[in-house]
Amino acid sequence: MRVLLSTYGSRGDVEPMVALAVQLQRRGADVRMCAPPDQEFVDLLEREGVPYVPFLTSWRSWERPPTPEERHQRVADFITAQHDTVADAAAGCDLLVATAMSQFVAPSVAESLGIPYHYALFCPDVVDGLDGRGFNDLFGAPLDAHRASIGLPAVDDVGEFMFTARPLLAADPTLGPWTRSSNLDVVQTGAWMLADDRPLPDDLLGFLDSGEQPVYVGFGSMRTVGEETVRVAIEAVRAHGRRVVIGRGWAGLDVIDGREDCFVIGEVNHQRLFSRVAAVAHHGGAGTTNTAYRAGVPQVVVPQAGDQIYWAGRVADLGAGIAHDGAAPTVESLTAALAPEVRARATALAAEAGARDDGAAVAAELLLTGGA
Repeated sequence: MRVLLSTYGSRGDVEPMVALAVQLQRRGADVRMCAPPDQEFVDLLEREGVPYVPFLTSWRSWERPPTPEERHQRVADFITAQHDTVADAAAGCDLLVATAMSQFVAPSVAESLGIPYHYALFCPDVVDGLDGRGFNDLFGAPLDAHRASIGLPAVDDVGEFMFTARPLLAADPTLGPWTRSSNLDVVQTGAWMLADDRPLPDDLLGFLDSGEQPVYVGFGSMRTVGEETVRVAIEAVRAHGRRVVIGRGWAGLDVIDGREDCFVIGEVNHQRLFSRVAAVAHHGGAGTTNTAYRAGVPQVVVPQAGDQIYWAGRVADLGAGIAHDGAAPTVESLTAALAPEVRARATALAAEAGARDDGAAVAAELLLTGGA
């Protein structure tokens, strides 16, 4: 079977699809994947041996989320940036699986080719529209204009068009449970985790080994996070007598004063790193939240936008960390997260998550056997 996977988003939208690709390949499928051409995604796909079809426009080229007034044009721009790439890559395929902003293009491509289409959700909260507005109002006009241009009829239900009536939910059932809040027949597979065996860099290992466990502070692909946020976070960590590892991220965060209790990292193996830290302070992206959750480390989630608010709430509800209301972690939020009972709860939840079946393997089996 020939399968095309398509995703257009940040690391949290790309890496789980790579995990699915690896599991499909292990079962004999011929897989290729459309993804943004940002270098870290190129490196990731090459490292895992997944044939890669790059989009023309990088994810980092989108400077900020659209305003409500800009949404229709932004969707039209996404469609323009993706359609030909997905359509060409899908030629000859038997199945198309998409996520993130590929939701605007992939279902129309699959319909044109007459092949099955599946959508992957990484957060159960994204199916409820935006700002209290329905998907037809939000996205119907640019979608219908594009479909008319390729000879397809208008869409009656944009939400079902994008997500399908039976989407795959690639989230841990405890961390991100499906509550049946909509009429979708969701299939929850568990989180799609890509095993990462890469060693940590020697200089980072030296820092970790030279003192007590540090606190990790990082905001992933959030480019609007500034030096003031980092400064506040570092001072909060220092107030606890802890050192800090700073994830440079897409905002290019760096040490603010050059003291030896701070260490800045680029792209490293978070699965290994998080097992070596006292807490993880982060933005609440699905990937970072799930990696910290599975590492059994307390979290201070400082949501910036979108589904990050949902993940912050889930971490707090489960007692695995703190949902912080503000721009940066504080002494108080770190005090709460570093409490022994939070560590114990995070450790117990990680043990339960580790005992569950690999969600990417479950999804691959369903897709290839027609059970999805």
